[in-house]
Amino acid sequence: MKLIIQIPCYNEAGTLAIALAALPRTVPGFDVVEWLVIDDGSVDETVRIALENGVDHVVSHSRNQGLARGFMTGLEACLERGADVIVNTDADNQYNADDIPALVSPILQHKADIVVGARPIDTIEHFSPAKKFLQKLGSWVVRVVSRTSIPDAPSGFRAMSRAAAQRLVVFSDYTYTLETIIQAGQKNMAIMSVPIRVNEDLRPSRLLKSIPSYIQRSIGTMVRIFVIYRPFRFFGVLGSALFLLGFLLGLRFLFYYFTGTGEGHVQSLILASVLLGMGFQTVLVAFLADLLAANRKLLEDIRVTVKRGPTDMSHNTVNLEDVTVRQQASALLGQHGSAAQADARAENMVAHR
Repeated sequence: MKLIIQIPCYNEAGTLAIALAALPRTVPGFDVVEWLVIDDGSVDETVRIALENGVDHVVSHSRNQGLARGFMTGLEACLERGADVIVNTDADNQYNADDIPALVSPILQHKADIVVGARPIDTIEHFSPAKKFLQKLGSWVVRVVSRTSIPDAPSGFRAMSRAAAQRLVVFSDYTYTLETIIQAGQKNMAIMSVPIRVNEDLRPSRLLKSIPSYIQRSIGTMVRIFVIYRPFRFFGVLGSALFLLGFLLGLRFLFYYFTGTGEGHVQSLILASVLLGMGFQTVLVAFLADLLAANRKLLEDIRVTVKRGPTDMSHNTVNLEDVTVRQQASALLGQHGSAAQADARAENMVAHR
């Protein structure tokens, strides 16, 4: 059994070494524990810090693509390297790495496909009241849409089985946390939560640049979640509301018309006609969106089938990315020792696969 701990990074040279120092090299139930860093277009010393602190694998984006893309790149890389279980954590050392055994335990016991760490939101001092409220609101929306009972949906400290990782697809560029839980619920994966601890705040949140910005992006993410995963309900409710409003305005006009005062209420008739038309068209959109959602599910199933085929063969082929990592490791580590030591360390990093 192989466990790979992945860490998405973007300019994390200041905190990455602290986070890596806390990660375990042995976890009960696993024969091998490896670390993987996703360098999301960093322009600082993130890669050098990662290699100097014993990271086994580094995958890099040529430019910054956002947390969600970095997360998905990490999953793909972990699957290619034969991970049976994947743990995702943050480079700012927010989550207590000593809780990793508790996080993976339900997966080892075949009780869950995905396990999300639940932070003690109410007791975290560096969370403002507004952020605490938004965290709870986002979790509530996710619970409604996904029909799960995850209390801390925005938590990035989570573990997933190989099969679960193969089935996840993230459409958002902002964050993966909410969408992956909803997908798990939609795809009938077993998902549960375990309480975890958090460490002291080392830097401000990258996602929470300002409260107004966070509110705007959070609301946008929630609306997009409803549109993607509950399209019939979203457009059906919207269309029904428009149709009902138009119907009531039409009744109002008819009341005045039959009482002999309809001439002064032509505006109500026009508005009622417009709303009835909009409502009818929106309901039609609901049916079309539902058909598209069904097709998307079929395409995702095909994607999983295709991905599972070549995965086993990939271990017998040369991975060009590992060649790149070997070259990077030799160059960077050569600055701090002999060339022979650098090459040996680089080969050892790739051999951990």
